[in-house]
Amino acid sequence: MRLIDKPVSHFLDELASSAPAPGGGSVAALSGALGAALISMVCNLTLGKRGYEEVQGDIEDLLAQAEALRKELTDLLEADVAAYTAYSQAAKLPRETEEQKAVRSEAMQNALKNATLVPMRIAEAAVKVMDLCMPVAEKGNKFAVSDAGVAVLMAEASLRSAALNVLINLGTLKDEAFVAEKRQQLDSLLAGKGELRDQIYDYVAARL
Repeated sequence: MRLIDKPVSHFLDELASSAPAPGGGSVAALSGALGAALISMVCNLTLGKRGYEEVQGDIEDLLAQAEALRKELTDLLEADVAAYTAYSQAAKLPRETEEQKAVRSEAMQNALKNATLVPMRIAEAAVKVMDLCMPVAEKGNKFAVSDAGVAVLMAEASLRSAALNVLINLGTLKDEAFVAEKRQQLDSLLAGKGELRDQIYDYVAARL
């Protein structure tokens, strides 16, 4: 059974334990999925409602995007657990001889790259969730506008949490070209997102 299919209490217990995973990357994915789910909720509270006839097509499109992102982020939660577990297994490889040390080092570096790519995908998905928040705040059911504000906070938390997981892995990788490329990609994803969060939050707060 996937971790996401177990009770919330089980996830929290696993998170609080000394087990290497789930950890911050899984929390990042879950935060993004929560944001996407809130977008879906606002959409579902808008579809078929009187006074919102002109935006039904837009809301249906926003709902489809939010649901796709919720599934993607849910899958990435599981992928993050798998990636870190693979890294932990690589770290346990024997290192008695020079040959063993070389094999272990290569396995750890490869696992670290994969463990970097997963939170990067989480960050990319989180940005997409953030991009849905203003449209749904503007067009969605006014009685659920606060949920659009919570959604952007969850999505930005997902983005920044994922970024930290990318950065901690990059600090241990030896492939300088890979590190430079991923740092640049991460900088691009983070650029302007604090301002976007504030813009949406202020818009939502003004409507309450």
